[in-house]
Amino acid sequence: MASLSDIERLAPGEHGLVTISVARADGSVHSSVVNAGVIDHPVTGERVVATVLRGPSWKLERLRQTNRCTVLFRVSWDWASVDGPVDIIGPNDTVDGFDQAEVPKLLRDVFSAAGGTHDDWDEYDRVMAEDGRTAVFITPERIQGRG
Repeated sequence: MASLSDIERLAPGEHGLVTISVARADGSVHSSVVNAGVIDHPVTGERVVATVLRGPSWKLERLRQTNRCTVLFRVSWDWASVDGPVDIIGPNDTVDGFDQAEVPKLLRDVFSAAGGTHDDWDEYDRVMAEDGRTAVFITPERIQGRG
């Protein structure tokens, strides 16, 4: 049985690149590549998987509708997937118990948890705000894997 510690071990191996899968309205699955990492949920403190998505993206809209996704971390033949409900926090998505003024710091924290670094955080904040970037937190209900 895989665990979040397996996810944390795998994440750096592909520089935080993961496959995220979201159900389409017709029941088929859409998958794409994003950066993700493990972080403490900003409200509950629970360890979760987190990513940052572009505000007007189709994927983010589907997550708002379905409220769940699967994220797959993989390095060679070792892999682990996390499936569960999502919390979405960003300029257009509020969560009780989270101060919206903290969104820029939150996006930085998620980016860093996914292995990202930046030389100019003010520029990073500007671009994230301009893109309507939004943090997505996946609470693990099911973790599966090999390796």
